[in-house]
Amino acid sequence: MRPAGPGRPKDLGKRAAILDAAKRMFVMHGYDGVSMDQIAAEAAVSKLTVYSHFGDKESLFAAAVKSHCENLLPSSLFEPSPATPLRERLLDIARAFYAMVSSPESVAGHRMLCTPQLAGTPLSRMFWDAGPQRVHDEFTALLRRRAATGALAIDPEPQALHRAATQFFALVKGEPHAMLVFGCCDCGPAEVEAHLVAAVDVFLRAYGREAGAA
Repeated sequence: MRPAGPGRPKDLGKRAAILDAAKRMFVMHGYDGVSMDQIAAEAAVSKLTVYSHFGDKESLFAAAVKSHCENLLPSSLFEPSPATPLRERLLDIARAFYAMVSSPESVAGHRMLCTPQLAGTPLSRMFWDAGPQRVHDEFTALLRRRAATGALAIDPEPQALHRAATQFFALVKGEPHAMLVFGCCDCGPAEVEAHLVAAVDVFLRAYGREAGAA
Protein backbone atom coordinates (compact mmCIF):
# COMPACT_ATOMS: atom_id res chain seq x y z
CA MET A 1 0.00 0.00 0.00
CA ARG A 2 1.47 3.31 -1.09
CA PRO A 3 0.50 6.50 0.77
CA ALA A 4 -0.62 9.53 -1.16
CA GLY A 5 2.27 11.79 -2.00
CA PRO A 6 2.92 15.27 -0.58
CA GLY A 7 1.98 18.41 -2.46
CA ARG A 8 -0.66 21.08 -2.49
CA PRO A 9 -3.67 20.75 -0.16
CA LYS A 10 -6.07 18.17 -1.60
CA ASP A 11 -9.42 19.20 -3.09
CA LEU A 12 -11.99 17.69 -0.70
CA GLY A 13 -14.71 17.81 -3.33
CA LYS A 14 -12.64 15.72 -5.71
CA ARG A 15 -11.75 13.33 -2.92
CA ALA A 16 -15.43 12.81 -2.12
CA ALA A 17 -16.23 12.29 -5.81
CA ILE A 18 -13.47 9.68 -6.09
CA LEU A 19 -14.71 7.84 -3.00
CA ASP A 20 -18.30 7.83 -4.26
CA ALA A 21 -17.17 6.55 -7.65
CA ALA A 22 -14.99 3.87 -6.07
CA LYS A 23 -17.85 2.61 -3.88
CA ARG A 24 -20.15 2.30 -6.89
CA MET A 25 -17.55 0.66 -9.11
CA PHE A 26 -16.31 -1.85 -6.53
CA VAL A 27 -19.89 -2.90 -5.77
CA MET A 28 -20.80 -3.25 -9.45
CA HIS A 29 -17.65 -4.91 -10.77
CA GLY A 30 -15.66 -6.25 -7.82
CA TYR A 31 -12.14 -5.30 -6.80
CA ASP A 32 -10.32 -6.97 -9.70
CA GLY A 33 -12.90 -5.78 -12.22
CA VAL A 34 -12.16 -2.10 -11.64
CA SER A 35 -9.12 -0.06 -12.67
CA MET A 36 -7.96 3.29 -11.40
CA ASP A 37 -8.60 4.64 -14.91
CA GLN A 38 -12.24 3.61 -14.69
CA ILE A 39 -12.66 5.13 -11.25
CA ALA A 40 -11.08 8.37 -12.47
CA ALA A 41 -13.46 8.49 -15.42
CA GLU A 42 -16.48 7.76 -13.19
CA ALA A 43 -15.41 10.56 -10.82
CA ALA A 44 -14.67 12.95 -13.72
CA VAL A 45 -11.11 13.53 -12.57
CA SER A 46 -7.70 12.58 -13.92
CA LYS A 47 -5.99 9.34 -12.94
CA LEU A 48 -3.17 11.47 -11.52
CA THR A 49 -5.69 13.09 -9.18
CA VAL A 50 -6.85 9.68 -7.95
CA TYR A 51 -3.27 8.60 -7.23
CA SER A 52 -2.53 11.94 -5.60
CA HIS A 53 -5.35 11.43 -3.09
CA PHE A 54 -5.07 7.70 -2.42
CA GLY A 55 -1.70 6.38 -3.61
CA ASP A 56 -2.90 3.07 -5.05
CA LYS A 57 -6.00 0.95 -5.54
CA GLU A 58 -5.62 -0.93 -2.25
CA SER A 59 -5.52 2.35 -0.31
CA LEU A 60 -8.54 3.61 -2.23
CA PHE A 61 -10.47 0.43 -1.43
CA ALA A 62 -9.63 0.74 2.26
CA ALA A 63 -10.67 4.41 2.24
CA ALA A 64 -13.96 3.51 0.54
CA VAL A 65 -14.68 0.89 3.22
CA LYS A 66 -13.82 3.33 6.01
CA SER A 67 -16.01 6.05 4.48
CA HIS A 68 -18.94 3.66 4.11
CA CYS A 69 -18.68 2.52 7.73
CA GLU A 70 -18.29 6.03 9.13
CA ASN A 71 -21.29 7.30 7.16
CA LEU A 72 -23.64 4.55 8.36
CA LEU A 73 -22.13 3.95 11.82
CA PRO A 74 -20.57 7.27 12.92
CA SER A 75 -18.26 7.52 15.91
CA SER A 76 -20.82 9.77 17.62
CA LEU A 77 -22.89 6.64 18.37
CA PHE A 78 -20.13 5.44 20.70
CA GLU A 79 -19.30 8.70 22.45
CA PRO A 80 -20.15 9.17 26.16
CA SER A 81 -23.85 9.92 26.63
CA PRO A 82 -24.74 9.96 30.35
CA ALA A 83 -28.38 10.78 29.71
CA THR A 84 -29.00 7.80 27.43
CA PRO A 85 -30.23 4.58 29.11
CA LEU A 86 -28.03 1.57 28.35
CA ARG A 87 -30.69 -0.46 26.54
CA GLU A 88 -31.61 2.50 24.33
CA ARG A 89 -27.93 3.08 23.54
CA LEU A 90 -27.38 -0.54 22.57
CA LEU A 91 -30.51 -0.57 20.41
CA ASP A 92 -29.35 2.54 18.53
CA ILE A 93 -26.01 0.89 17.86
CA ALA A 94 -27.63 -2.42 16.89
CA ARG A 95 -29.94 -0.73 14.39
CA ALA A 96 -27.15 1.32 12.81
CA PHE A 97 -24.78 -1.65 12.68
CA TYR A 98 -27.36 -3.94 11.09
CA ALA A 99 -28.29 -1.26 8.55
CA MET A 100 -24.61 -0.95 7.66
CA VAL A 101 -23.83 -4.65 7.28
CA SER A 102 -27.05 -5.31 5.37
CA SER A 103 -26.57 -2.45 2.89
CA PRO A 104 -25.98 -3.51 -0.75
CA GLU A 105 -22.42 -2.16 -0.55
CA SER A 106 -21.55 -4.20 2.53
CA VAL A 107 -23.15 -7.40 1.23
CA ALA A 108 -21.32 -7.03 -2.08
CA GLY A 109 -18.03 -6.40 -0.26
CA HIS A 110 -18.57 -9.43 1.98
CA ARG A 111 -19.19 -11.67 -1.00
CA MET A 112 -16.25 -10.21 -2.90
CA LEU A 113 -13.78 -10.80 -0.07
CA CYS A 114 -14.96 -14.41 0.27
CA THR A 115 -14.04 -15.23 -3.34
CA PRO A 116 -10.99 -17.49 -3.88
CA GLN A 117 -9.16 -14.60 -5.56
CA LEU A 118 -9.31 -12.34 -2.49
CA ALA A 119 -9.85 -14.63 0.52
CA GLY A 120 -6.73 -14.62 2.68
CA THR A 121 -5.04 -11.78 0.78
CA PRO A 122 -3.73 -8.58 2.41
CA LEU A 123 -6.86 -6.86 1.09
CA SER A 124 -8.97 -8.83 3.58
CA ARG A 125 -6.88 -7.49 6.46
CA MET A 126 -7.11 -3.97 5.09
CA PHE A 127 -10.89 -4.29 4.89
CA TRP A 128 -11.06 -5.52 8.48
CA ASP A 129 -8.85 -2.74 9.82
CA ALA A 130 -10.66 -0.01 7.88
CA GLY A 131 -14.19 -1.05 8.89
CA PRO A 132 -14.99 -3.79 11.44
CA GLN A 133 -11.95 -3.16 13.66
CA ARG A 134 -12.81 0.52 14.13
CA VAL A 135 -16.37 -0.35 15.08
CA HIS A 136 -15.22 -3.09 17.45
CA ASP A 137 -12.67 -0.83 19.18
CA GLU A 138 -15.15 2.01 19.72
CA PHE A 139 -17.83 -0.34 21.02
CA THR A 140 -15.34 -2.00 23.37
CA ALA A 141 -14.51 1.44 24.80
CA LEU A 142 -18.23 2.03 25.38
CA LEU A 143 -18.55 -1.31 27.18
CA ARG A 144 -15.55 -0.42 29.34
CA ARG A 145 -17.17 2.85 30.41
CA ARG A 146 -20.52 1.21 31.14
CA ALA A 147 -18.84 -1.57 33.13
CA ALA A 148 -16.96 1.05 35.16
CA THR A 149 -20.29 2.63 36.19
CA GLY A 150 -21.68 -0.74 37.24
CA ALA A 151 -24.23 -0.90 34.41
CA LEU A 152 -22.56 -3.99 32.93
CA ALA A 153 -21.07 -7.01 34.67
CA ILE A 154 -18.03 -7.40 32.42
CA ASP A 155 -14.50 -8.02 33.64
CA PRO A 156 -12.38 -4.94 32.78
CA GLU A 157 -9.64 -7.13 31.30
CA PRO A 158 -9.22 -6.44 27.55
CA GLN A 159 -9.90 -10.06 26.60
CA ALA A 160 -13.24 -10.10 28.42
CA LEU A 161 -14.31 -6.79 26.88
CA HIS A 162 -13.24 -8.00 23.45
CA ARG A 163 -15.27 -11.19 23.88
CA ALA A 164 -18.38 -9.30 24.97
CA ALA A 165 -18.14 -6.92 22.01
CA THR A 166 -17.70 -9.83 19.61
CA GLN A 167 -20.73 -11.57 21.09
CA PHE A 168 -22.86 -8.44 20.76
CA PHE A 169 -22.18 -8.01 17.04
CA ALA A 170 -22.60 -11.73 16.41
CA LEU A 171 -26.03 -11.58 18.04
CA VAL A 172 -26.99 -8.50 16.04
CA LYS A 173 -26.03 -10.04 12.70
CA GLY A 174 -27.51 -13.43 13.49
CA GLU A 175 -29.28 -15.61 10.95
CA PRO A 176 -30.98 -12.73 9.07
CA HIS A 177 -27.64 -11.34 7.91
CA ALA A 178 -26.31 -14.77 6.93
CA MET A 179 -29.43 -15.39 4.87
CA LEU A 180 -29.09 -11.95 3.30
CA VAL A 181 -25.52 -12.69 2.18
CA PHE A 182 -26.70 -15.97 0.65
CA GLY A 183 -29.49 -14.13 -1.14
CA CYS A 184 -32.36 -15.98 0.55
CA CYS A 185 -33.55 -13.52 3.19
CA ASP A 186 -37.10 -12.18 3.04
CA CYS A 187 -37.13 -10.48 6.44
CA GLY A 188 -39.28 -7.36 6.57
CA PRO A 189 -38.54 -4.28 8.71
CA ALA A 190 -40.75 -5.49 11.57
CA GLU A 191 -39.02 -8.88 11.67
CA VAL A 192 -35.58 -7.26 11.60
CA GLU A 193 -36.56 -4.91 14.43
CA ALA A 194 -37.83 -7.82 16.52
CA HIS A 195 -34.55 -9.64 15.90
CA LEU A 196 -32.49 -6.62 16.99
CA VAL A 197 -34.54 -6.04 20.14
CA ALA A 198 -34.17 -9.71 21.07
CA ALA A 199 -30.41 -9.59 20.42
CA VAL A 200 -29.97 -6.60 22.74
CA ASP A 201 -32.13 -8.21 25.41
CA VAL A 202 -30.11 -11.45 25.27
CA PHE A 203 -26.90 -9.43 25.62
CA LEU A 204 -28.30 -7.56 28.62
CA ARG A 205 -29.49 -10.76 30.28
CA ALA A 206 -25.90 -12.01 30.03
CA TYR A 207 -24.11 -8.82 31.11
CA GLY A 208 -26.61 -6.23 32.32
CA ARG A 209 -27.00 -4.79 35.80
CA GLU A 210 -28.91 -1.73 36.97
CA ALA A 211 -28.96 1.02 34.32
CA GLY A 212 -26.01 3.37 34.65
CA ALA A 213 -24.41 6.30 32.86
CA ALA A 214 -21.39 6.31 30.59
